[in-house]
Order: sequence, then structure tokens, then C-alpha cells
Amino acid sequence: NMGRRLMRGGQDCVVFDKNHANVDQLVGEGVTGASSVEDFVRLLTPPRAVWLMVPAAVVESTLEELKPLLATGDTVIDGGNSNYTDDIRRAGELHARGVNYVDIGVSGGVWGLDRGYCQMIGGERAVVERLYPLFQTLAPGRGNIVRTPGREKGAPGMAEEGYLYCGPSGAG
Repeated sequence: NMGRRLMRGGQDCVVFDKNHANVDQLVGEGVTGASSVEDFVRLLTPPRAVWLMVPAAVVESTLEELKPLLATGDTVIDGGNSNYTDDIRRAGELHARGVNYVDIGVSGGVWGLDRGYCQMIGGERAVVERLYPLFQTLAPGRGNIVRTPGREKGAPGMAEEGYLYCGPSGAG
């Protein structure tokens, strides 16, 4: 559903899932499907943003598959709610290879497609800022909710929209 929400928001998406039926379904809805991890990375436009939505227990093995395929300037986004100490370590390891790492706590569940996904984001500020269009597309937005007292003036900030930069790697 995150891919669907991104697509509906005008973002181009390439998807891969080990369950090819999931990919086939999304291809029928307009995304670009990949048949393998190698195909997935090849189909992305550099600098690539690779968003992992896998259980925390398989982030490490997924990264091991991806590492040889990534190039300087690419970004891995871990949306799987990994342990923050693992995020800090992974960010350091990938940084040494010239690859960025962003960790995001994501909530929204099965309702996220329609209601949006709240996100707590950790990583290098400049990298995170470059990805704001993705985060904003996924976020629920303010909708018609009354502004928080004291924040009525000016444009809503990202926290009011449902996503927030929380600091360096490990903060998401």
C-alpha cells in the first residue's frame, strides 16, 4: 500500500517482492515491477532511493544482497522499525561505502493507503531533506483538523503533516 500511495501522489515506483504475485498485482496498477533484487536496482534512476519494508530480522540479509549493487550517493531507507543500535551501525558501514542510510519508524498499518503513514525519520539531514517529497506523499497530512493552539500562523510544519526529522541515524 505504500507503493500505491506513492504512485497516487505522483511518485514513480519500482517494486520487488520475493512473492512475485505481489509484484504482478502492483504492475497491473501502474508501477514498474522487478523480477530480482538485481533487476530492482537496475531499474531505479541514480541516485537511487531503496526503501526496505521487511521485518527487522531480515534487514541484515537484505542489505547484504543490496550492498554490491549500490553506488556512491544511493540511499537505503529502512522502514522496518529496526533496533536503533543496528541502524547506527548500518549507517556507519554504508557511509564508508558512500551509501546513505535513513531509518524510519513507520505507522499506519493497513489503513495507511487512505489515511497516510506517520513517520519518525533518522539520518543525515541533507539526505533526509532530499527525500522529503517521498515522506510528504506518504504522510497523512493535516486534513481538516484544527491547528494546534499557538501554531495557527504560517504553513504547517512537517510534524503537523505527520512526518518528522528526529535526528541522526538511529533516531527514526
